[in-house]
Amino acid sequence: MTLERRPVRPLRSIQFVPGDQAELVEASLAQGSDGVILDLEEPRTPFTEAHRVAARKIVGDFLSDLPAAGRPQYWSRVQDTYSGQIIKDLEAIVGPNLTGVVVPKVLQPADVYAVDVILSCLEADRGLEAGSIRIYPILETAQSLRCSYEIAMASPRVAYIGGAVSRFGDIVHSIGYRWTPEGDESLYLRSKVLIDARAAGIRYPISGMWAGNGEDHEGFRTFAEKLRDLGYYGMLISRPDHIAICNEVFSPSAEDLVKWRSMVQTVDDAGDSDDLIIFDEPGEEMHVLHRAHVASARQGLEWAADLGL
Repeated sequence: MTLERRPVRPLRSIQFVPGDQAELVEASLAQGSDGVILDLEEPRTPFTEAHRVAARKIVGDFLSDLPAAGRPQYWSRVQDTYSGQIIKDLEAIVGPNLTGVVVPKVLQPADVYAVDVILSCLEADRGLEAGSIRIYPILETAQSLRCSYEIAMASPRVAYIGGAVSRFGDIVHSIGYRWTPEGDESLYLRSKVLIDARAAGIRYPISGMWAGNGEDHEGFRTFAEKLRDLGYYGMLISRPDHIAICNEVFSPSAEDLVKWRSMVQTVDDAGDSDDLIIFDEPGEEMHVLHRAHVASARQGLEWAADLGL
């Protein structure tokens, strides 16, 4: 069973931006990422309530004045449901220019239910379409990773989900792995959540961050390519200089597009023929085309179209 979810765009690069720094928030408009997460949970430490009040105003004012087109999707990471403070964050930011909320420290489906109810109330109060604000749950514990399918199925608002990666954060504390640049220690975690996400009908799963040296662009690219090979369509980032690499890695290549179009055209040209359909793939051995091959090609072309390619 899958939920009836609203169509979503693939987000190749989703940049975290501290919500308490107005100049960085403003700069995010023109840096080229597909999505931006304005952080109200913990953009720095310590982050007092006075800092939160100021950050809520910065983010709320910014979202109110956004241009209608030509901009990334804007999300905001709010405080978790166990803090007792999430409603303060949501009241400050929910409006027509907010795509969704990133909810940290989600442990179980009940956490998603709670956010869903609050968003429904705020949408009704502010004249927004019911269900228009989406949810991106962050999985940061062994329990949440164990329940990732159930969390993804908790609400049709859940638009994106994926396996988190960290070097020192909550997930390391919970699991106890030792981070390496190769990422083998988190491969199962990322793979498990990916399968759960696709089983729940999440079209474009998003992975966590590169936890290595931010200046190591080749290391970042290698990790991003492994994520794309695995089946992810984007990843979270924290640095503007990673955006272009991310957008390139998580886009189909020109060769991909040629191959997919050729496969579909070959089948279309065959029409109702009973003959085997042979596909001559450049650089590869000729092979019989099956329905699954063509379905994958059509899905790739839909992904490209969703990216505007």
